[in-house]
Amino acid sequence: MALMLDCRLLFRKVKDLRSLTPRRNRVKEKWAATRVKQPPTRLALQHFDATYNVQLGKIWPSVRVALLSERKYGALLNHFSNHSILEDLQSQGCRDFISDRHVEAEPLCTNQNSEVGCNEESTVVHLNNSDCDGQQPTALQLSPNIKCLVFPRGDVTRFKPARPDICGLLSYYLMDAASVLPCLALDVREGHIVLDLCAAPGGKTLALLQTQSIRLLCVNDTSASRTLRLRKVLHSYVPKEFLTNEKLRITSFDGTKWGEIERNTFDRVLVDVPCTTDRHSLMEDDNNIFSKNRTGERRRLPQLQLELLVAGIQAACPGGEILYSTCTLSQSQNQSVVEQAIYVAREDHDIHLQVVSLRPLTQMFRNTFHFAPDLHLGEMVVPHLALNFGPIYMCKLKRLT
Repeated sequence: MALMLDCRLLFRKVKDLRSLTPRRNRVKEKWAATRVKQPPTRLALQHFDATYNVQLGKIWPSVRVALLSERKYGALLNHFSNHSILEDLQSQGCRDFISDRHVEAEPLCTNQNSEVGCNEESTVVHLNNSDCDGQQPTALQLSPNIKCLVFPRGDVTRFKPARPDICGLLSYYLMDAASVLPCLALDVREGHIVLDLCAAPGGKTLALLQTQSIRLLCVNDTSASRTLRLRKVLHSYVPKEFLTNEKLRITSFDGTKWGEIERNTFDRVLVDVPCTTDRHSLMEDDNNIFSKNRTGERRRLPQLQLELLVAGIQAACPGGEILYSTCTLSQSQNQSVVEQAIYVAREDHDIHLQVVSLRPLTQMFRNTFHFAPDLHLGEMVVPHLALNFGPIYMCKLKRLT
């Protein structure tokens, strides 16, 4: 009897002890079942390691370090602003990389000579003979009105926020300086009608407006919220008289349908497509395309990019030029999309295209940007610790028919 009493007392003490002890295992199991096991930034890095290590080979380790380091920015000067900021930025050690360009004297490819001519209005680089790696060189005219200042090689000093002038317009726009290259490569001329098919957030649109030579600029973005952001950017940098429908048209149409909306119309078309945005994917978990709930969207990107590029090709007039660009290193989103678009345009729409060499551009700016070697189609700025801009891929097409 005494033994049974002792057992009951012991059992009661054990129950009391269990009731006082926190149930860590149950809480921990519930927490472990709902938490994100790996953040999107880590998933992005794993994906890039598996993909780019094969694609880029021995340069991937250095590119990887640069991608994970602080990026450099450029200050795109706003010619609509009354602030004279150029001398102030130059006194801080900045230089305009566009006017301070470097052109190689030696031939750019086999059996090809280069001739460089310049005048007060612009610089024209023309390459003789016909072919360089299957890409047709043409004259490239740089607008003297686009100026983008950068700090020297290896200097990661941050720009101060731009201040508004007496009219409320900001003096410069901070962006990856490599993002200006597609606008330069587009080679906008006086009186051109230009389409920026995927315009938001607005940096490239603003760069195109700086040329002050476009007769009509149509800017579009499928997302209404991104278009609203684009409008805010333009109102912060551009006078109201330049935001009229006669000079600037802002829309929120589905860009993949543009070939049905306005076909054979534009002298120049910029197709800066949505992509994996490599730097953002590695640095920010918010709105990251490598999030689990965006897996399907990420896998559909190449198809979306193809449809946008084909629509841009249809929108261009015969003789017009199309510039395709991304901010990713991915070959499946870059060269592969261009190759498919050329095929689809020819087979489905009877549109014949010519690839225009951008080698003159890379030679001019090789002191500011680090370009990927040996790309069979287009050119690409790859991040580098001393020149930490990019990634930016670009390929230029000329519509023949």
